[in-house]
Amino acid sequence: MDLGIGVPELLILTVLGIIPLGGILFVVLLLNGRAKRLNYPSTGAYLRAAPRSDAEKQDAADLVLKGLVFCVLGLLFPPFVLIGLVPLFYGGRKLLYASMGLGLIDDPEPPRA
Repeated sequence: MDLGIGVPELLILTVLGIIPLGGILFVVLLLNGRAKRLNYPSTGAYLRAAPRSDAEKQDAADLVLKGLVFCVLGLLFPPFVLIGLVPLFYGGRKLLYASMGLGLIDDPEPPRA
């Protein structure tokens, strides 16, 4: 049975399949390491939280830039756009929260009666 696929096509398909999986693994490990380093109970808690310190703001900016690099790399290899959207979105959200001043006050005001 001849599939009509030669060695160059198989090589390209293999590379295009392995590289995005490696990128996804990189993003997951990156986010897990950051969450543990910044003392968050889980990766989800880290992604939802507004930055509380300058180190977390720098971390968010770094996350945005890595997401942007993956998205630009997606111009050459389209699956990278999907990988880059996650850090780009969450990092951008954290930077937006920091620029709005959200998350800077630990104790919220009690509700007025």
